[in-house]
Formats: sequence, C-alpha cells, structure tokens
Amino acid sequence: MPKIRLDVLLVEKGLADSRAKAQALIMAGQVRVAGQVALKPAVAIPPDAALTVDSGPRFVSRGGEKLDGALETFAIDVNGFTCVDVGSSTGGFTDCLLQRGASKVYAIDVGKGILHWKLRNDPRVAVMEETNARFVESLPEKIDFVTVDASFISLKTLLPVIRKRFFLLSSFDDKGKKKEERSILALIKPQFEAGKKEVSRGDGVIRDPEIHRQVLVDVLTFAKSEGFGLRGLVKSSLLGPKGNAEFLAWLGLEPNDVVVEDLVNGLFPADVGASHQTG
Repeated sequence: MPKIRLDVLLVEKGLADSRAKAQALIMAGQVRVAGQVALKPAVAIPPDAALTVDSGPRFVSRGGEKLDGALETFAIDVNGFTCVDVGSSTGGFTDCLLQRGASKVYAIDVGKGILHWKLRNDPRVAVMEETNARFVESLPEKIDFVTVDASFISLKTLLPVIRKRFFLLSSFDDKGKKKEERSILALIKPQFEAGKKEVSRGDGVIRDPEIHRQVLVDVLTFAKSEGFGLRGLVKSSLLGPKGNAEFLAWLGLEPNDVVVEDLVNGLFPADVGASHQTG
C-alpha cells in the first residue's frame, strides 16, 4: 500500500480543511501519528495510520491572537511578504505572520532562547536574538511589513529607526511592490508611553481611558511628524499580562491627511476627555 504525505492525508481524512491548514496544525505540534507528535508535513505515512489532531491554541503565544485580530480588522494580506517582527519574544506575532502566508520573518529580540522551538527550527524564520532593533544597521533584503511588540521602550524611539533602516525608500522593490504598500503594525502599550506619574498610580496598570487617549494622540502625532501615514487604529481584544489595555496602529510609509484626533476619538465614548477639558 503506497504511503501518502501527512498533510495530504489529513485533508483526505477530513481532519483539516486544506493542505495549508494541515501544515499549520503539523507545525504547531498538534498532529499525532499513532500517538506520536509528527512535525514534518511531507513525511510519508500509511493511509491507514491512526491520526489525531490535538486541540490547542492557534499560536505559540497570546500575541498571535492580538496580531491576527488586527490583520483581520484591517484586511491586511501578508501572503508572500518578507516581514520583520520587532520584539518577537516567544514568537506569537511571527507565528501569526507565517500562518497567514509570510514567506520570511526576521524575528528580532534582545533576549536569548525565548523564541518557541518550532519557530526557531522553521526555515522561514531568521532568528536575531540578543539583538536590539535600535542598532540594526540594515537587513540583507527588502522588507514588506514590520510588526512591533516591544516593552520598556517607547515607539517614538523605534519608529524612526524602523523607517530608516528596515525599509529601503525606493519607489519599488525587487518584487514590484510600491513604497506606499509597505507598512507597520505596532502594538501601543500605554504603560510604556505614559509619564512615570501616571504609571505609578496603578502599580504599572493604566486604567484611565483619558490617559489611553492622550498616549495614542501623542504616539500617532509623532508618527505623522516622522512621515508615516495613519491607516488604522484598533483596541486589542486581549489585555496585556498585567491587565493593561493595548492598541494596534497601522502605519504606512506614505503620509496622508488622516487627522490623529479623529482616528483616536473613534475608539472612545464622546464623554472621555470632556471632563478634562473644562475647569
């Protein structure tokens, strides 16, 4: 009896909707053959082999869910993109990008040994651990898309570096993508953007929506001053580890006429900020 590729067999047995989904399940370590975890989609197995699919999280960390929600909201298609994940940590963003079809991800983090093993061993991932994104002079190929999930540093420090060093400012890259099609999706964490006074009030957790609003206006105003265009803003469906609200901003390389306050105020009730503007 001829053997069949594992990803193909999963589809034939109705355990996955497509080969791409089957491959994602395998790479996530959720597929077992005769009780043993199988990690290679191309491995050939007997068609009557006992296959099971473990239920589990879609991504290696919660960060993947945050990014996935924003990509869905903004209808961003990263299929075939070469990406950079700044602050990759365990690799939730990297995992999400790969599952959505990114051809390569540069996973940059100041830490060491944090990136999930399945991503560390994925040929589509260039592991850049013990690396501060601020000091990366350049990358060996042109970048289509950058994600940022950084802690203990302001986006106002990172955004100019990303623009200058990660994106080559030619009109077209070697894949024919226009400059205006390249963009950044950055996680805005108010606890790392607000002043020390505001952060200390809640032991590192900022609950006041007015401070959230002020932080967003501040960061996005800075982004506009650096030449970025504001494409979208959404509140993350998941809170940060300590319970902090987080937001994802979609920034393009080309400036536009979007008004910062209009974009930010769309996330908050009309009365937020009103009491702070009187008296």
